[in-house]
Amino acid sequence: MQVVMALDVGIGIDAEDSVRLLLEITEGMDFEGLYAGYARKTRADEATPKQMFQLITLGFMNGIHPTRGLQAASRNDIRFMYVLGGKRVPDHSRFASFIRDRLGGRVGEELFYQVVKALHARGEIRYEQAFVDGTKIEANANRYSYVWAKPTKKRAERLEETLRTFTDELAKTYAILLPGDVGPGAYLSALEERGEIEFVHGRGKRKTQLQKDIETLRGYLERKARYADYSASFKGRNSFSKTDRDATYMRMKEDHMKNGQLKPGYNLQLGVEGGYIVGVDLSSERSDELTLLGLLDRMEAGLNRRHKAVAADAGYESEENYTGLEQRGQAAYIKPQNYERSKTRRYRSNAYLREHMPYDAKSDTYTCPAGNTFLPRFETIRRSKSGYEAAVTVYECSGCDTCAQKVLCTQAQGNRQMRVSKTFIAQRQAALERITSEEGRCLRVNRSIQSEGTFGVLKQDYGFRRFLRRGQANVFTETLLYAMAFNLNKLHARILANNCGYALYQLDSA
Repeated sequence: MQVVMALDVGIGIDAEDSVRLLLEITEGMDFEGLYAGYARKTRADEATPKQMFQLITLGFMNGIHPTRGLQAASRNDIRFMYVLGGKRVPDHSRFASFIRDRLGGRVGEELFYQVVKALHARGEIRYEQAFVDGTKIEANANRYSYVWAKPTKKRAERLEETLRTFTDELAKTYAILLPGDVGPGAYLSALEERGEIEFVHGRGKRKTQLQKDIETLRGYLERKARYADYSASFKGRNSFSKTDRDATYMRMKEDHMKNGQLKPGYNLQLGVEGGYIVGVDLSSERSDELTLLGLLDRMEAGLNRRHKAVAADAGYESEENYTGLEQRGQAAYIKPQNYERSKTRRYRSNAYLREHMPYDAKSDTYTCPAGNTFLPRFETIRRSKSGYEAAVTVYECSGCDTCAQKVLCTQAQGNRQMRVSKTFIAQRQAALERITSEEGRCLRVNRSIQSEGTFGVLKQDYGFRRFLRRGQANVFTETLLYAMAFNLNKLHARILANNCGYALYQLDSA
């Protein structure tokens, strides 16, 4: 009989392999929140919660995302066997339940920010500049299982009218006496309580009129319940998918038919510093404008500190975001939405734009190219979708009716009006001065390289183009796992290249 001695599998792993860095980072992390969800201790031959987290993170670092792939890798890959340390290989169902139940909620997010803090301790992150960008990731949902808010509302209203008419006819036909404030369900109960009916089904059976009326009313009530269920699922959105009700239909850059159709998805927002992901948020908002402050709030709660500056593209520009950053004491390096257009010859030569009209601060008036004056008429409040209120001054020209240049200036029937937010104008001007400074130009270049480059790596190298899981909570956990894997792989690559501590790409001086 031949005796085979078990060897330490770690001997076969290269000293510079990424699994060793993973273990080094995770050994210094606090897993109290992860262990708090366990009602019993794990068996001696079972992988501990810490080992389960390490295995899943290692899988995402190596492009192994499905739970069956994690199970196979734990059985066959020497790196996964090294993490297990001789424990029994977890099956795919345990991996799935661990990701869903143990890493969901605050636990996964706390672990992610512990990785970020570990990067800060190594000098990789300094909390100086946060580069923010977003992209839309397709949900794991049927592309054509859409439900739209406006059609649902119209159908529900038509159904209510149909129900009122139908119940009135039932009351007359069957002499049903009920109070006027009861719902259609009471009419159904009154019909079903009649004992003289025998329900029939199948071929060759003739239904009575009473059975037909009962079945019709049941169908109406089922549709009413379905519409009410749909209305509760919208949560302020205009659409959702039946197969993932947290997913919202958004216009992606490109679909499988190359025509840019609407698909169910999530708006993923990332904060990046030094090439590392330092903040993650997931939103159902189709535009980026209303997602910035939510991402920064989430980052502050996880890191217990704020970045000194925030750089973002023109999709994030709004008075609400400018004001929010001012209140946080963070410098806003946000490109104005009219920045690229303002460099064109057509824009610069258009004297009828408000930006090119002389403004008298003392009298609070604008003067048009024809010499007419825009006087302030009244002030109003503009309320955003999030509830932010902006003060807007409405100016009106005094002599458009007799102006020979009106056809070049406006298409309004009467005098031209302009709605101006003075606060926003001042904020935009300050942001323009910041982004055109030497530091601002450097941050704009780095935002393009770091934040957009991060999305490029996630989509191309990690294959992160569509979620594997459903539901916003599960999708957010999946995103955090991608972010942790990205950060650890980034750190590993920089250690091998001896390029650590590199925060910004500098502009060429030539």
